Formats: sequence, C-alpha cells, structure tokens
Amino acid sequence: MIKVSVMYPNLSGARFDHAYYRDRHMPLVQARMGAACRFYTVDVGLAGGAPGEPATYVAMGHIFSDSVEAFQAGFAPHVKEIMADIPNYTDIQPQIQISEVAVGHTG
Repeated sequence: MIKVSVMYPNLSGARFDHAYYRDRHMPLVQARMGAACRFYTVDVGLAGGAPGEPATYVAMGHIFSDSVEAFQAGFAPHVKEIMADIPNYTDIQPQIQISEVAVGHTG
C-alpha cells in the first residue's frame, strides 16, 4: 500500500479553508478516483514540536492506494478538475510525497 501526502506549509498570511478541503475537495478526489482511493485522511495542523511553536503544515491530506500505478491510473484522468478546485480553498502551493506504508497498526 502507498500513501500520497499532500502537505500545505503554514505560511504567514496564507489562506486555507479547512471546511471546504474536508467537506468538498477530498470527497471530490475520492469520488473521481473511485476504488483507486482506498481511503483518505485529513489532518489540521495544531502545533510544532516545541511549546508555542506553530505547526509546520496548516493541513495535510493523505490518499491511500494499492500502488503508485493504481494511484496514477485513478488520478490522471481527473487531474485538471482536481487541480482547478485548489483555489477554492487555498492560495498555498502544496508539497507532495508518495510513501510506501511499511507498517500499519490498529488497536
């Protein structure tokens, strides 16, 4: 399994609409990707590692997929629509990382 992390740096004066991202953008991504998006999570940055330090990222979205190829096959046909939605919730240029999920644990 892989995880595609879309991270939005916490920049002074930048705009980020958490409700839109959570309630409209990420459901749009899942709907367009179908089974290629096994599930997703949304993180809201609260704080940095030291007391009083701001969060490094204002928000992060994580899309879980079976493989890089499955992600690309599900995302590519809809990339224009998904990217065109970004200005509706932020003016931040996201950073993207694809990772292999080496360990998952529940309970």
